Amino acid sequence: MKRAKINHVLNKIPLHAITILILIIWIVPTLGLLITSFRPVTLINTTGWWTFLSADTGESERFTFNNYIDALVGYRGNKTYVEDCAAGTQSLDLKCNISDLLNPRGMGRAFLNSLLVTLPATVLPILFAAFAGYAFAWLDFKGRYLLFAILVGLQVVPLQMTLVPILRVYAKLHLNGTFWGVWLFHTGFGMPYAIYLMRNFLGGLPKDLFESAYLDGANHWTAFRKLAIPLAMPAIASLTIFQFLWVWNDLLVALVFLGGTKPVMTYQISNMVTSLGAGWHLLTAAAFLSMLLPMIIFFALQRFFVRGMLAGAVKG
Repeated sequence: MKRAKINHVLNKIPLHAITILILIIWIVPTLGLLITSFRPVTLINTTGWWTFLSADTGESERFTFNNYIDALVGYRGNKTYVEDCAAGTQSLDLKCNISDLLNPRGMGRAFLNSLLVTLPATVLPILFAAFAGYAFAWLDFKGRYLLFAILVGLQVVPLQMTLVPILRVYAKLHLNGTFWGVWLFHTGFGMPYAIYLMRNFLGGLPKDLFESAYLDGANHWTAFRKLAIPLAMPAIASLTIFQFLWVWNDLLVALVFLGGTKPVMTYQISNMVTSLGAGWHLLTAAAFLSMLLPMIIFFALQRFFVRGMLAGAVKG
């Protein structure tokens, strides 16, 4: 028995070693980015991030929040004060400070634009997929298997291939440069996988559960609201994480359909480093600002994540 336990532990050593190696590969660059985001510009340009604990840096200030302030309100060179909106003088006026935070040059406005893009583009495909998944799983209608197969096949359509045709359609419908255009695009491309996952998850639920509900007088709407949706929360949480991260981190779709008129965070970050390499201190700070909300969403829903993915991966 003791030998079996020893062999079991020894067999897991390679797995643990590989896991630790992958963890180090991910953590070290992220840690370097985090430390760099709090370092003064002069130290970023002259020393590596791993020297942050060194006493001999030649600088009195080794950590600063100015990088985050400049990234939020828009970089102004050596100016760290907030200018008055009208007079151009130094001011601590709250209204002016908020206006400055939301100016198009900073990450504050880009953060709000990203929220306005991501929230509807996450909710809409999951909402439609929940209805469609229930219909494919529990409603008997002609051609449902063929239609479901077509929807699954749509997952292989490259997003980039459809940008120009949809852009032309949007031009006729006056949707270019609007949030509606981005919402519709992300909803359309997010639905095939969402429907696939929801259908497999709902189809794997006990059939007797729904039959008992129907015998008790429940219709499909009642069964959907009171049985399917509560039981499908793991799948919904998994889809929320995937869709939110996909839309939040998207640059291409936002660049094509919104451009610089309504800049999102990815667009703003991509423009922070100049062709001469200046602006790295802004890039590191902005990168971590953009990571905060996705991390909150992931950690809030992670307990459902694996369960939802495994349950929806195959039909039960």
